[in-house]
Amino acid sequence: GSLPTSNCGWSFSFCIYHNVPQRILFVEMAHLLLETDSKSLRSMNGSRRNSGSSLVSSSSASSNLSHLEEDSWILWGRIVNEWEEVRKKKEKQLKDLVRKGIPHHFRAIVWQLLCNAQNMPIKDQYSELLKMTSPCEKLIRRDIARTYPEHEFFKEKDSLGQEVLFNVMKAYSLVDREVGYCQGSAFIVGLLLMQMPEEEAFCVFVKLMQDYRLRELFKPSMAELGLCMYQFECMIQEQLPELHMHFQAQSFHTSMYASSWFLTIFLTSFPLPVATRIFDIFMCEGLEIVFRVGLAILQMNQTELIQLDMEGMLQHFQKVIPHQLDSGPDKVIQAAYQVKYNAKKMKKLEKEYTTIKTKEMEEQVEIKRLRTENRLLKQRIDTLEKGQVTRAQEAEENYLVKRELATVKQQSEEASAQLEQAKKTISQLQQQQQPQAESVLQLERELVQARLKEAESQCALKEMQDKILDMEKRNTSLPDDTNVARLQEELIGVKLREAEALTGLKELRQQVRDLEEHWQRHLARTASRWKDSPKKNTLSELQDELMSVRLREAEAQAELRETRQRMLELETQNQIHSNQLRRAEQESRCLQERMQTLTVQNKDLHVQLQEIKRRQAEIECKSKEEVMAVRLREADNIAAMAELQQQISELEIQREEGKVQGQLNHTDSSQYIRDLKDQIAELKHELTSHPSCKHLHRRNLQMFLQVAFAELAAPHC
Repeated sequence: GSLPTSNCGWSFSFCIYHNVPQRILFVEMAHLLLETDSKSLRSMNGSRRNSGSSLVSSSSASSNLSHLEEDSWILWGRIVNEWEEVRKKKEKQLKDLVRKGIPHHFRAIVWQLLCNAQNMPIKDQYSELLKMTSPCEKLIRRDIARTYPEHEFFKEKDSLGQEVLFNVMKAYSLVDREVGYCQGSAFIVGLLLMQMPEEEAFCVFVKLMQDYRLRELFKPSMAELGLCMYQFECMIQEQLPELHMHFQAQSFHTSMYASSWFLTIFLTSFPLPVATRIFDIFMCEGLEIVFRVGLAILQMNQTELIQLDMEGMLQHFQKVIPHQLDSGPDKVIQAAYQVKYNAKKMKKLEKEYTTIKTKEMEEQVEIKRLRTENRLLKQRIDTLEKGQVTRAQEAEENYLVKRELATVKQQSEEASAQLEQAKKTISQLQQQQQPQAESVLQLERELVQARLKEAESQCALKEMQDKILDMEKRNTSLPDDTNVARLQEELIGVKLREAEALTGLKELRQQVRDLEEHWQRHLARTASRWKDSPKKNTLSELQDELMSVRLREAEAQAELRETRQRMLELETQNQIHSNQLRRAEQESRCLQERMQTLTVQNKDLHVQLQEIKRRQAEIECKSKEEVMAVRLREADNIAAMAELQQQISELEIQREEGKVQGQLNHTDSSQYIRDLKDQIAELKHELTSHPSCKHLHRRNLQMFLQVAFAELAAPHC
């Protein structure tokens, strides 16, 4: 009770920062206030007795104000001291006092008591949380400079206010990983830090997030903010229908002006003293005050808002409405408690909103399900289409295989037909065997001759190429028409320069003659100078100077002529060199063109040579094929002859058997003769039915037939 009255605020904050127990602190403050109150009353009574009526009248207003402040201090000291009893038994009176405003020095402890933030276990973890790193640190650092940029506590960069604000926001982002950090929450934490140290502010903020619906507001989904907007819009529709119709006509949604009211509890929209008074009520009554104050603001500005469009309304909310509250918060708070607010209806609206949102969620889930089913069906369709494509490919492959099989069958039939044709030609080849061998020899000779001709043609080609190169060399040595014309031009230029040099030389000779004449005159004058008068001597001196000047001029002209001559010589040399370079470039171009033509000719010759080699290879292949065909025909003829010889041997055996059976009767011999005739007829039929054997050694067949008829005739005889 020994604290001085002038340092009450400082000692209060000092005790809070040094963790003095709060109840003891406020008991001491209450006693202090009672003592100061009694002293002030005694001093005032004494002054009233000693002073006149004028002094009483002049200080009446200030004394009434000081009395009210002292009464409020005493009252709030008792409330803090007897908090549990007041909270249980006098809740309505406590609400009325909070609505009138909490004294500045009592705000820290009263806010902690209102939200039950004393002695929280999380307070002990605060120092450990500061040592950890948060994923939201960059975002917090970025937004700290935007939080209360004009307030002294947070204005300067890296100040104490910005540092403690960063600490509290970082600690909460580590405690509540789901919410992390949201931009509007920094304003609430900043207001708390204006009233109390960072550890107590952290505990109060945790309580606000948990028990005052702020956590749901600051979640990434912001579902609670959507509910608040829905409830607030329904209240506007019910209590301010004309303004609601105007908002609907202008497409002016509630979230465009009211979302910051709910997220920051008017801290970014109203002056700080007004927002602090509203925050006092929020700490006691929750979000209800936000609905009430918001609707009161709309009622106060309804006539102006109805006359504005969307941009005008936004400007009105941002610039006009904050200045309306510069006089103080009492008017808007009084209007707020005249607004109709039904808690049951708000619960009903909450249920309606949840049903709407559940329906929307169900619809979204159904849409997602349909999308997934659609995706799966598309995948199945793609697979089926791929399967159909594969089946079609298999069918096409089967069709191609069948076609190839048919072509192979056809080719086999053609091969068999060709084989029959080859068998037919065997007999012809056997007869033509000797001339064919001669033809093979002839072909070999022709092949040798063709190779010799090819070698001769290559030699001739090389000779022609050498002749062409010699001719080109001779042509390059001969001057072209263009080269001759250029040489003539160069010669004309050289002659002109020579003529100019000759004229210059003549002029120089004439000047030398003139100078010699002048020199002779000068010598004559100098000889007679001593005899003449002084006037003549001066004249002669002037003439001497003139003579010297002319000599210098002649020397300068001679030097100029020499330099010009040198310039002409250099120009002629330059032109000669340039002409030589031009001729060399032209010759190089001609050589390149000739090289290109020669390469083209060489390519053509290579192509011709390749064509000749190809024809030679074709001729060799044809000759080899003919030789192989001849050899195959010989082998087939030999096989056919062997078969015929076997048949002849069989017939001879049958003839021998016929001789042995010569003792048979006439009927038996006739039967035997008939059998032989049948065999001969069959052989003839086979010969006629096989055209390939038609021309096989007719002499052998005739001999066979003669032998057979002789055998037939012999047993008959």
